[in-house]
Parts: sequence; structure tokens; C-alpha cells
Amino acid sequence: MRSTLALLHRWFGLSIALFLFVAGATGAVIAWHHELDAWLNPQLFVARSGPVAAQLAPLVLARRMEESTPSLRISDMPLAIEAGQALTVSVTARIDGATGKPFDLGFNQMALDPVTGAVQGTRTWGALSFSRENLVPFLYKLHYSLHLPDVGPLELGMAVMGIVSVVWIFDCFIALWISFPNARNWRKSLVLRIGQGWPKLNFDLHRSGGVWVWGLLLMLAITSVSMNLGRQVMKPVVSLFSTVAATPFEQREAAPAEAPIEPRLSREQAITLAQAEARQRGWSDPPGEILYTDRYGLYGVAFFKPGRERGDGGLGHPWLYVDGMTGAMAGSYVPGTGSAGDVFMQAQFPLHSGRILGWPGRLLISLMGVLVAMLSVTGLVLWSRKRRARVQAAARKRSAAIHSKSKDRART
Repeated sequence: MRSTLALLHRWFGLSIALFLFVAGATGAVIAWHHELDAWLNPQLFVARSGPVAAQLAPLVLARRMEESTPSLRISDMPLAIEAGQALTVSVTARIDGATGKPFDLGFNQMALDPVTGAVQGTRTWGALSFSRENLVPFLYKLHYSLHLPDVGPLELGMAVMGIVSVVWIFDCFIALWISFPNARNWRKSLVLRIGQGWPKLNFDLHRSGGVWVWGLLLMLAITSVSMNLGRQVMKPVVSLFSTVAATPFEQREAAPAEAPIEPRLSREQAITLAQAEARQRGWSDPPGEILYTDRYGLYGVAFFKPGRERGDGGLGHPWLYVDGMTGAMAGSYVPGTGSAGDVFMQAQFPLHSGRILGWPGRLLISLMGVLVAMLSVTGLVLWSRKRRARVQAAARKRSAAIHSKSKDRART
């Protein structure tokens, strides 16, 4: 039994080691993605006009930009701007009436000066680029998709990393089992033999290092499946134990990319309707962000206090969804409510990113990213050393056999 599990651990580990090294190393960095991005690219986050009082409202800036550049639609934006900060928004291309295809904008994110409305900078978030503007988004996308191209409707990178995470879950249990060879010597699986040579320390780092943080490793593996294969794997599995409500997007069929849904309601109207619903629900926080998904014809409005836009602490912000054509309420996302399955699914990203505990949680996840990368490297080193030993033993055995045959022939 143990030898079979050890063999499975070896091959499972070899099959996912490089993927986990990339995920761990990038995860350690992107736990601080906003801070690093703002530091590297002040032109996308700091207003050129400085922290002056005469700022235009974000909705006014968005409306003016769309009027001056009708080829784009602002798809996601904050509804408040901190003093001295630029208005950083996400954009999508509208359809070119002459060609029937989306305009080629050359970017999907832009930063506007909140006083003048001037464009301070643009970039394509997630582009395969090492430029200063794209470095942090590049690492973020590398973390969950390896930048593998989509194959038709299949998001190949998401699927590959999701499958890696499924294998990782099984390997977590196998690794824990084989880490404790017997009940009498269980303490050996928790120590690091420092000062006794690199081979022993490498072995202990791989075995004991994994045992000490086993629960966190399993949590990362499970939440990774949720991030990459939530709809295909995690949600169906959770549904076996608890009801899980469908999201507003799962209740609708997406429009073709070349035929996006043009809303009849303005952003202001959608916000007004969402605010009225929020008051009925007893919510006190103001609307802090609005998005529009033209494939589904839905507005989404998030509610949170100024300065809380990144959702550190807890399960994130509540959202209300408004039909962009009729103004009807199309659903909601209220963290901490619903069935046990709903709350479990709501917790997946906050747990995976560490944001459920605020900055201490992010620090923990960053350290875990380093540890995952370390476990991948030490595992490969162990396999390499054992393989070299097996090859050398086989060579000695062949040499001994040849020598024995030569002696036999000499005697005859």
C-alpha cells in the first residue's frame, strides 16, 4: 500500500511540479498586485492634476469619454475617486457598423485625470508583455492561465490549471499519508535536520514543510479548483451536499460577441434603481462601483464605503444586478447569506487571495506562495537524486552481471 502511494505521489508530483512552481511564485507576488502595480505605473493611478478639490464626478468623466470616443464603452468603474488619484476604468469595444466587428481599441484599461478628463494612460490588462505597464497583470494572468490561448469556447489555460489543482488535492492526501510511516516515529515528520547536510535538509523541507502547513496547502488546492473550474467541477460537487443558487449570469444566455446588448438604461438610472433596492434591504453603504456586461445586458452595482474598494476583510462586497433593458432587478450577491453551499462558494476567492483576513491574510498567502514553489523544487531535487541513485545501481548491477559472465566464460 505504502509503496503504491509513494509511486502515485512521485508521478502526481512530477506532473504538476512546474505548474505549482509558477503558481506559487506568481501568487507570492500578486498577493500585493494593486500596491505593486500602482508603484510601477503611477501614470495609471496618480492624477496628474494632483489632489485638488475641483474634481469631476466619475459618472461625468465616463459619459464625456464615451461621447468623445464612441468606439468604446466603459464597462467597469469606481463611483468615487480618492484625492490625488486617477479614475482607472475598464473598457470594451463597441461594434463598428461598417464592418460588424468590434473596433480595435488596442487597450482595455485606461486612466483619466479627474479634473480635466484627459487620458493619462492605457494598457491591455493581461497582455503577454513584460513592459512596465503590463508586468503585474502579466503575472496575474500567468498565475491562473499560463497565458495559454483559448481553443474555441474552451479557456485552455484555466482548464489546465484547474486540472492541476484537482491532481493537487489528491496528492495532498497521499503526501500526508506517506509522511508518517509509523506511529512510533511521527515526530521525525515534523523536524528539520539543520546542519546535517543538504540532502537531509532538502528531504525535511519537502516532507516536514508540507506537513506543517498541510491544511493551508489543501485550502489553496481546493480554492484553485473553484477559481478555475468552479462552474464545471466545484459547483456540481458542492451541489451534492447543499443547494447552490444560480448567479444572474448563469440564468441568462450570453449574446454573441459580435452582437452585444446595448442598454436602454443609463448608468445613473441603474444606480438609482439599485440604491432603492438597497434601501429596502436595509443596506447603509453607498454604491461604490458599477459594471455593465454587454454579453448579458446586466448592470452590476457594488455597495461599500470609500476606501474599501479592494474588499479586504470578510467575504467581499454585496452586489445588486439590474436588467439594462427593462430596469428589473435581476439578482444579487450578498456575502454570508444563502445556503451552506452558497457561503462556501462565496468564500473561495477571499480564502484563495487571503483577503478574508485583510492584509495579514494576504501576507500569509504570499508566504504560502513561496512555500509552494519551494516544495515543488525540493520535490524535483528528491526525484532527481533518487533517479540518479537508481540509474547508478542499475549500472552497477549490469556491470556485475557482465563481470560474472566473463568469469564464467574464463572458467570454461
